[in-house]
Formats: sequence, C-alpha cells, structure tokens
Amino acid sequence: MSFPTADDPRRIALLEAIEAREDELVDLARALVRIPTVNPPGEDYRACAELIGDRLARRGFEVTYVRGEGTPGDTDRHPRWNVIARKTFGAGPCVHFNGHIDVVLPGEGWTVDPFAGVVKDGRLYGRGSSDMKGGIAAAIIAAEALIDSGLGLPGAIEISGTVDEESGGYGGVAYLAERGWFSKPRVDHVIIPEPLEVDQVCIGHRGVWWAEIETRGRIAHGSMPFLGDCAVRHMGAVLERFERDLIPALAARHTTMPVVPEMARQSTVNFNSLHGGQAEPEGDQLPAPCVPDSCRLVIDRRFLAEESLESVRGEVVGLLDGLKAERPNFDYGLRELFSVAPVLTERERPVARDTARAVQEVLGREARFVCSPGTYDQKHIDRIGRLRDCIAYGPGLLALAHQPDEYVGIRDMVLSAQVMALAAWGLLTGD
Repeated sequence: MSFPTADDPRRIALLEAIEAREDELVDLARALVRIPTVNPPGEDYRACAELIGDRLARRGFEVTYVRGEGTPGDTDRHPRWNVIARKTFGAGPCVHFNGHIDVVLPGEGWTVDPFAGVVKDGRLYGRGSSDMKGGIAAAIIAAEALIDSGLGLPGAIEISGTVDEESGGYGGVAYLAERGWFSKPRVDHVIIPEPLEVDQVCIGHRGVWWAEIETRGRIAHGSMPFLGDCAVRHMGAVLERFERDLIPALAARHTTMPVVPEMARQSTVNFNSLHGGQAEPEGDQLPAPCVPDSCRLVIDRRFLAEESLESVRGEVVGLLDGLKAERPNFDYGLRELFSVAPVLTERERPVARDTARAVQEVLGREARFVCSPGTYDQKHIDRIGRLRDCIAYGPGLLALAHQPDEYVGIRDMVLSAQVMALAAWGLLTGD
C-alpha cells in the first residue's frame, strides 16, 4: 500500500496547499449555502448543480447532469437535477466524493439570515452549512489540491452533488445507483462528507421503517357525538398503548453498533405527524362541528442490526390487532411508506482503513469508528450499487443538523479537506 508517510515531502506540500486555500474553501462553501436548495419542494437544484459542475469543468473534469425523472417530487417546476464530475488520470481505481445539495427548511429561531453565508467567530453559518455544503466544499478543495500536486496519480476522482437525501434520496443517489453510477467497475471507493466530526469515520447507520396508521370512525354532528364514532379517540388509545408497551420495550433494546450519540444505541420511535378530522381552515374561518371519521399518525421507527424488518412491522401490527380485539368499534389501516435495513461497513475495508489513517496523520489522534442514528445515502450505494467500500466522513457536528443557527467550523473544513485528500491519495495508489 502506498499511503504517504509523515515525512514524505509530497504529503507536507499537499497539506500546506490545502491550508493555503482556506479562503477559497470558505468562499465556495458560502456560495453553496447562498443557494436555497430547500427540500421539499426541491428549490434551485439546477443552480446549485451548475455551480459545482461549472467549477469542476474549468479544472478539466468531465461533467454530466442527470435528472431523476419520474422520482418522487420531480416536476417541471422542481426537476431533480444531479451533477457528476469525473477526472481520469489513467488506469486504476476510482475514488468518489458524494454530497447531497438539498437542505431542510430553515424554520424559526435564527439569529442570522439562514441563506446569507454569514462568517463570524471562525464559523460559517447557514442552512446546510454543516449538513452538508461545508463537506462538499471541503471535498472539492481536497480533489483540486490533489490534481494540482503533480503526484502523477493513477485512476480517477469523481465528485457528485446529488438531491433529495433529506427525503430519502430517491431522486438522487438511488436513481443514479440504479443506473450504475455507484457500482464497480466505474467506482471503487466512496466517501460521503456528512457532518460527523473530523475525528470520526462513520461506517453505517441504523435501519428505518416509516408507516402511517389510520384509525377510522363514523362522522356525525359535533353536538351529538354519541351518534358517531370518534377516530381521534381511537388514535388516543393507540398512542396510550405505544407509551405503555412499545416505547419501554424499545428502550430496553441495545446494539453493538457504535452509534452516536450513545442514547441512539437503542431502538426508538418518533411520532412524526398527527392529523385528525377536517383539514385546518384558512385564516380565521371556524371548522364545522363534526365527529372526525379519520385520524392519521405517521411513525418513524429506527431499528438496530439485531432486529429484523419483519419483527419491527410485526410488533406494531400486533399492538393494533390487540386493540381491535379489545376496543369496541376499533378499526385501523396501516400503510408502509418506506423502509431501509441497517448498514454496516467493515472497518478493515480500504476506504474505512485509509480514512482512519488519514485522521491519525492530520489530527494526531486515533479515529473513532461510529454509526449514524439516521440513514444517509450509503444505504443506496450499499443496497442498489452493491458497493460495500463506502463511508461517511466530513466536517460539522451532527447535533447541529436541521437546527436554527446551523454552522460549520472553518478550521474543521480545512482539516477534513486534508484528511480526504490523504485518504484519496492512499486509495488511488494502494493495492
């Protein structure tokens, strides 16, 4: 394996070159943050993809734009545009840096403009700064520094900006993986610069099962509820049974996966949304007096490698069937929205090994191998692309994702760019 040693003058020159590009790195990250690629609905995807593609085309990359046609959310108003750029040096492996360009809505509570790219106190603030436009900028600077280093590298480097990760990734990495963009022989190693701290290498994530539970009733006049059957009351019974039986049972289950934070090493369920009865009226209009005949609850169940999807589904069905047997007039429907199995890449695989070694070289401390509590696009690369050599590594704090006043540390962006450059060098020249 040809991993650069600490005293290699080429290694020193590469790290110094990235250090000298700090201002350029910040400017690129700010430019990305200033494009409000909010998902849903999927705003300004093409503009953000072109910012990345135009820059890399000027550096000699072959640039391709791929629309995720027919995927959820893809419309003429909000087309799902992805960008893939490739720089080929010669025969050899391909290292691919993949980042999602979509961000969640800003929400309330900000003290700065979420799309102004404000820099202060050594931090870049903005929606998507940490999750994960700072990581995309760091990967681009790392790749450009490698190209400029004159190392005579073999193989190829790819960089992609993909969409819809925040809503499942179906118009982005999943769509591309189905068409061979994330499989051998085109790609050998993938690094996803998600915000998981600069000394941590993420090798997988918990599983997820989303489902919508609907309780059914019978509509009647609100002044005579005894003539109807209230679906909201039935849903109250569902919530009570979750609180009494399921949530304590989940809290008692733990995994050997190194999930961070530690509280996420147990099974969890979140009530994602709840709606019963009529649609909310507009403005100051009052609702009609009706007994609700429908109530819908979306659950977000995160499960462990030690659990099966069948058991996850089965315990919810069992809970609902138990209520149906016990509660008069209880009726329900269950609609599965999507599911993803847990993913865990072996620590000994080249991309995990070389990234961890690069962390040691740059930071002077041993890397921690971790797993994410939530899913990210590794799931599609593993499941559809059949490519196991994939990890997440990048700047930023996971706890800041989707929060007001989200930020990424400028120093962390520089350090992560250095780590990614060394890791790519080792992967391209190794065995």
